[in-house]
Amino acid sequence: MPVSPVWQTALSGDDLVWRMAMRIAQIAPLHESVPPKLYGGTERVVSWLTEELVRRGHEVTLFASGDSQTQARLIPFRERALRLDPTAIDTVAPHILMVEKAFQMADEFDIIHGHIDYYPYALARRHPQVSFLATLHGRLDIPELQPLYTEFQDIPVVSISNAQRLPLPQARWVGTVYHGLPLDLYRFYPEKGDYLAFLGRVSPEKGLDTAIEIAARAGMPLKAAIKIDAVDRQYYELEIKPLASRHPNVEIIGEITDQEKSEFLGKAYAVLFPIRWPEPFGLVMIEAMACGTPVIATRFGSVPEVMADRRSGFIVDSVEEAVEAVEKVGSLSRAGVRQVFEERFSVERMVSDYEALYRQLVNERQEMSRRRQLNKA
Repeated sequence: MPVSPVWQTALSGDDLVWRMAMRIAQIAPLHESVPPKLYGGTERVVSWLTEELVRRGHEVTLFASGDSQTQARLIPFRERALRLDPTAIDTVAPHILMVEKAFQMADEFDIIHGHIDYYPYALARRHPQVSFLATLHGRLDIPELQPLYTEFQDIPVVSISNAQRLPLPQARWVGTVYHGLPLDLYRFYPEKGDYLAFLGRVSPEKGLDTAIEIAARAGMPLKAAIKIDAVDRQYYELEIKPLASRHPNVEIIGEITDQEKSEFLGKAYAVLFPIRWPEPFGLVMIEAMACGTPVIATRFGSVPEVMADRRSGFIVDSVEEAVEAVEKVGSLSRAGVRQVFEERFSVERMVSDYEALYRQLVNERQEMSRRRQLNKA
């Protein structure tokens, strides 16, 4: 069944623009609800994408946990997200079942968009009647991924930064789509605050220990809103907790909601992002920009792509440079930081990028189908 046309009013004026409404399936991770109650970057992006697609008139089906909230048609798997469900033991089985269900319904969709890595690839290959696209949200410098993406070179995949795709040149990259979030999600704070902020998981690669050192050497208080996964609990207890206790100006906070996040980031003097791993994107950077708060980030992974150095903050290569950046960051215009966000990281831009890829892949599939019919004639 071909995609169906729909007329929509252009956002920029009274003229009408022609858009093709599509039947789109979004397959979200089951670890968090969509949107997540607390921490959860991928699920948050899936929510923003899904709701904007619905707003634009597409027929969207969301495969996600049962405690998700959406204007799309929800196909729920499990009553609660896996991370907040103490009864969950095997986290892979529910994802395999969800993928199977999505492809059983393949005739109902023009395109299936996966956000759960490689789980759907084998089924996508065997269902040519529906287009498929996978956005890769995690790190890709993992040895086991090399033979997998050599085998599945026919599967269209999207990176969330150009840096993310470097370990897998053999994959079928059809585009890079930077994350975007609603322009009105976070409040703009024009006045700079009096503390440094850290937001994210507690793990060695996220650099909370470095953030504590930067704050101590800069003579500023640090507030850290953190998520502690079970795998990182020992690291927190043995490394971070003792380190924080030696610095009275360090305040450790637990996970925070989107509502709390706006104030937490917006009232900060600057956000520290001292990562030491190939970060695929780094959502906290654009969340801080949305609030007008500059970011001080180390030069790893996607940072040079996401950051506008000396406009949205500073890119640094050492603790010493980070301390110097703290001294200089007050000279940046917070309105200018917000402008970088509005120009580059809105949900409207993100969804337009995905719409273009959806149409490209649907057109390719229809053309291949037409050629097969001609060959049979």
